[in-house]
Amino acid sequence: MLVDVVSEDSRWETLGLEALAERGAQAALRELGLAPEGFEIAVLGCDDARIAVLNTEFRGKPAPTNVLSWPSEDRGAEAAGDMPDLPASPPSPMEAELGDIAISFETCAAEAAAAGKPLADHCLHLIVHGVLHLLGFDHIRDQDATLMEGLEVSILGKLGLPDPYCDERAGAAPNVSDDE
Repeated sequence: MLVDVVSEDSRWETLGLEALAERGAQAALRELGLAPEGFEIAVLGCDDARIAVLNTEFRGKPAPTNVLSWPSEDRGAEAAGDMPDLPASPPSPMEAELGDIAISFETCAAEAAAAGKPLADHCLHLIVHGVLHLLGFDHIRDQDATLMEGLEVSILGKLGLPDPYCDERAGAAPNVSDDE
């Protein structure tokens, strides 16, 4: 398995976080031409209290968020809009661990309800989003955001999910927080 999931909140087990995380991670890697075999990602399914502590500790933001990611190495592109430095496929032993993702149940559930989306679909989107961060994608600069969001839309479309940013482009608030 590509993903190792630790659930600190039983609601994640009920939702099937392990299967969602595996599906999303595999789809993200395949979209980028990377064979999922040999890569490793750790996912923590937690609650708002736990992710608020992590958000405070690592980002200095004392509030819950939907998803956080910690890449094992900096792969980000130097020039805005360029592709990050992706690992080899199959990876070398040093490139096998892509990093860690934490995802909060309450925030995800609230966002999904507010957007009128199934919780599993929103969580799948956030896993894809987190995996792309592990691979060096970000959304700080406009050109990078355009690249990352385009990949998310493509990946989710192949998984049978609608464009998660269509409401945002129509003027609604985005569904993904700034988890840099």
